[in-house]
Amino acid sequence: MNPDSQADLADPVFLSSLRSQMLKFAILHLQDDSAAEDAVQEALAGALKNARSFEQRSAIKTWVFGILKNKITDTLRQRQREAAFSSLDADSDADLEALFTKRGHWQRHERPVAWAQPLEDLHSAQFWLVFEACLHGLPDQQARVFTMREFLEMDSVEICDVLKMTTSNLHVVLYRARLRLRECLENTWFLEGEKPC
Repeated sequence: MNPDSQADLADPVFLSSLRSQMLKFAILHLQDDSAAEDAVQEALAGALKNARSFEQRSAIKTWVFGILKNKITDTLRQRQREAAFSSLDADSDADLEALFTKRGHWQRHERPVAWAQPLEDLHSAQFWLVFEACLHGLPDQQARVFTMREFLEMDSVEICDVLKMTTSNLHVVLYRARLRLRECLENTWFLEGEKPC
């Protein structure tokens, strides 16, 4: 292990900052403060215990977050074993239906617009705060499926297995989640633009 990496893990300021970021990430995915705290503690303990196996193929923070990602995935799997996946009807889709006409076309005022500079916005910390707020605004099932796919990088088969859902249901949930996120980002960021504090 690189001595600098060892020093990072022994530095209380670095650890405090890292723990804070990890906790925020875990809460976003688990939506349960207690479970998030447990996942972070286990990930940090695992990182400290296995620090000698760190091969420096990534930054120490990336390596520790990888451990946390596995803990979160384990927690999500455990939850799903304990509670059967409820039907898609649990999500309120009334606001999605308002986007379309009865014939399935976009309402004139809801049609997607071209985003001016989406790649540049990805580098804005403020954009990610807005994205996080939009993600928290998703119905629980949609947020769970979306984060499992996009943040935890689980494949479709694994998600379907953990959540006891069909592939077609998975695609419907992902479609709805992406549609809601697009709508939220468009209304709160791309049409509004970045605002000064």
